[in-house]
Amino acid sequence: MGTLVNKRILLGVTGGIAAYKSADLVRRLRDAGAEVRVVMTRAAAEFITPLTLQTLSGHPVHQHLLDARSEAAMDHIELARWADVVLVAPASANLIAKLAHGRADDLLSTVCLATAAPLALAPAMNRQMWDNAATQTNLATLKQHGAHVFGPAAGAQACGEVGRGRMLEPAELVALTTELFATGVLHGLNVVVTAGPTWEAIDPVRGISNRSSGKMGYAVAQAAAEAGARVTLISGPTALTPPERVQTLRVTSAQDMYDAVHAHINDADIFIGVAAVADYRPARVATDKIKKHADRMTLDLVKTPDILASVAALKDAPFTVGFAAETADLEAQARAKLSAKGVDLIAANRVGAGALGFESDTNTLLLIDASGVTALPELHKSQLARRLIQYIANLYNKTNKVGLQNLHVKTKNTAQDPRRAHRP
Repeated sequence: MGTLVNKRILLGVTGGIAAYKSADLVRRLRDAGAEVRVVMTRAAAEFITPLTLQTLSGHPVHQHLLDARSEAAMDHIELARWADVVLVAPASANLIAKLAHGRADDLLSTVCLATAAPLALAPAMNRQMWDNAATQTNLATLKQHGAHVFGPAAGAQACGEVGRGRMLEPAELVALTTELFATGVLHGLNVVVTAGPTWEAIDPVRGISNRSSGKMGYAVAQAAAEAGARVTLISGPTALTPPERVQTLRVTSAQDMYDAVHAHINDADIFIGVAAVADYRPARVATDKIKKHADRMTLDLVKTPDILASVAALKDAPFTVGFAAETADLEAQARAKLSAKGVDLIAANRVGAGALGFESDTNTLLLIDASGVTALPELHKSQLARRLIQYIANLYNKTNKVGLQNLHVKTKNTAQDPRRAHRP
């Protein structure tokens, strides 16, 4: 079973004998479910050919800072935005020194400085170079700035010496890279997520639905699982593969989704309603296919149950997050929904002509809660979902602490579940 499913790993390869291990690393990262793209330095190409890494990764290898074949000839920006993690293996003493001092004189060093993704370095060098005070100072600087350092290991080296400086084995690097996504910010919590569209039948072959692909909801469920939560995903009709480590329930109509949500909401600490639920359904469903006879046909529609509002109105309601897809007045509409539904947070995005949204792999979000507004930039939906989960975790913990303080003031002897304390 893959552990890096839907993750985008940008592998940097620098010059050193350990570069031969990078081929195996690419294969193992892909076996774990990751999409891998490779950036090589000029020196790296002296040890292993770009063709080898291109064949194993399934993508062209990037080597040049300004590439006329890439969009706007700015490969470093494209790759920096694409990556979920930048992993440099092997990471030479030279690259470590450049990054510590903010130098960007080739593609790899420039990508490392330009990305907002986590940076992980797997050092590989002679033991004396590793022990050198300058190298240790440079690594300390990079760690202080948030870089992750994987290794090195100790043992026999290609130069004939023995000591620390060997690059970790590919299997170890895959395991450590996987841990970067396991944030633990929702550890032990139960999270219910809805995703996708609903289908409201008109007759046995026709129905009312919408353009939701389910991609955002599935990404949110995956991100919540990575954050340590026990996740139940309630999905309308989609063609997507269920996320790993997530209990996925398939439903069709708004009523089906309503019933499934309320069957699983009692134990939920957080509810995230990403699904694009139909607002109306046909009052009557024809038993047989409706034939095309009259020039016009009128459908009698009735409201579907309001899942989001019903969850927020529960006596012991979970922390409730709703989504709002709007074609105009995004912030105003989202604020109105926040108030009308009585939820803790609204994540709003623009849809319609010229906007991102349903079928796109990227999106933007405007997060609105009682404390204000936070804009998340255009990102791949998997990246956006991780940022959203981090925001939800921060807000949940902050609100929960306030609730616990209020609860403590009211009584020192309460049987109320402290996880519900944000709803005093």
